[in-house]
Amino acid sequence: MQIRFTKMQGAGNDFVVLDETDGLLGLSAAQYRFLADRHFGVGADQILSVRPSPGPGIDFEYVIHNADGGEVEQCGNGSRCFARYVHDKGLTRKSAIRVQTRSGLIEPVLNPDGRVTVDMGAPVFELADIPFDAAGLQAQAQGAWQTWPLALAEDPEAGELRVAVLSMGNPHAVWLVPDAEAAPVARLGPLIEHHPRFPRRVNAGFLQVVTRRQVRLRVYERGAGETLACGTGACAAVVAGIRLGLLDSRVEVQTHGGQLTIEWNGVGQHVLMTGPAETVFEGRIDLPDAL
Repeated sequence: MQIRFTKMQGAGNDFVVLDETDGLLGLSAAQYRFLADRHFGVGADQILSVRPSPGPGIDFEYVIHNADGGEVEQCGNGSRCFARYVHDKGLTRKSAIRVQTRSGLIEPVLNPDGRVTVDMGAPVFELADIPFDAAGLQAQAQGAWQTWPLALAEDPEAGELRVAVLSMGNPHAVWLVPDAEAAPVARLGPLIEHHPRFPRRVNAGFLQVVTRRQVRLRVYERGAGETLACGTGACAAVVAGIRLGLLDSRVEVQTHGGQLTIEWNGVGQHVLMTGPAETVFEGRIDLPDAL
């Protein structure tokens, strides 16, 4: 089967975008993995599918598959690329669209400067909804919130980490580090992602606070490994920093792939994320029927 695709990137987080507005392609998990493969396929952190509106008042449905072929709830950088794609392809003339994701409704807005702002919804703090198993653990208060102990039995050298846990439509664990560049992301990222306290696995954020308005961040993404940027990870890190009393309500997040602006005014309020979204190239690819 031959399909058309568009390669896009947002702050270095890269995607293969598929137009399924005229009909579903019906791809298997193995075919999504093939598309994401950087040696045999196109290469991407995630595969984004553009699908028709699922109901009144909604413009499109947005479906995300990680590089491992699994479907996930949300992808922040991908949502900006999604908005840029449907606008540039003439699928809508609106500068503000309403998009249904697996985790809820988001509302991307194309700005005059070319960047895209996405209303990412309100963060979720209820442990059962993240989900995070805190049975037998003692939280440590900090600021107006708390961190939780996370023991990594597979790496005794790491000792016990203290992480902030929340959901931005997908689960995040945020660990404060003195130097993001020196953080052991490759070593500890997989251990945090697969920690049994997170029954659906977790995205692991390594957050360095530079000033109250500037941070550096690296994220080991669930099902993708470390990426150049993670939009929901940036949102989660800033929300965690604000609740822990370390950050102001508007923060510039420096990632390896570029800069994101995150704004949040407190519990119950929605998180706004602003950043770039660009098309890299377009093409066709033959997908093997059996993998």
